[in-house]
Amino acid sequence: MLPVLLPLATGSLLLLTSRLAEGLRRAVGFAATLALLPIALLLMSQVADGAHLVYSLGGWQPPFGIVLVVDRLSALMLLLTAIVALASQVYAGDGQDTAGPQFQALFQFQLLGINGAFLTGDLFNLFVFFEVLLIAFYTLLLHGLGPQRVGAAVHVVVLNLIGSALFLFAVGTLYGVTGTLNLADLARVIPELDADAAPLARSGALLLLGVFALKAALLPLASGCHGPTPPPSGRPPRCSRC
Repeated sequence: MLPVLLPLATGSLLLLTSRLAEGLRRAVGFAATLALLPIALLLMSQVADGAHLVYSLGGWQPPFGIVLVVDRLSALMLLLTAIVALASQVYAGDGQDTAGPQFQALFQFQLLGINGAFLTGDLFNLFVFFEVLLIAFYTLLLHGLGPQRVGAAVHVVVLNLIGSALFLFAVGTLYGVTGTLNLADLARVIPELDADAAPLARSGALLLLGVFALKAALLPLASGCHGPTPPPSGRPPRCSRC
């Protein structure tokens, strides 16, 4: 639970202490992000032999309850997230985090969504964690404002809202066909579907593939370059997506 609880608690604390000095808030955010690194390493060591760690929230057993699952892939993704997040914190600490309000809190909430998406063993809660990280992502996208930033953010937000709606359609389709959204239970139920239900399940899975491709900006769903932006500080012009 720590990869989820730590950024949740830190982000909430930073929101409640928004009047503290920026240096202190920066130190709290950096310390919380740094703490994710040994947690991820510990989880990797516990699943290095191929074992799975399963935590059932509230004691409700799958497929009825919400579960968090750690295997070697999810532990590796948690470790990569911690490394990239730490590098981002170091970069933002050079003054980038003061261009707009609540950067440190939003950064922690984004980590909450990312870590939860890697840990969840339930398709619907994957959608929930996706939306948590996207809410923080939308706000960070506008961090510092400016007409070009706002214009680019509108495209990203609209595309992701479309993807979120399609995600719900896919989740509803799979639940209607299989009666479960637990990922391990789906792996058991889907191969046993009869000939009438299997095409509908494949349609839901194909819709999920389209959603993930849209959110990852895979071709042909990546937006193109909209021409060069005015060169900042005398530097050469860059694509507006950059």
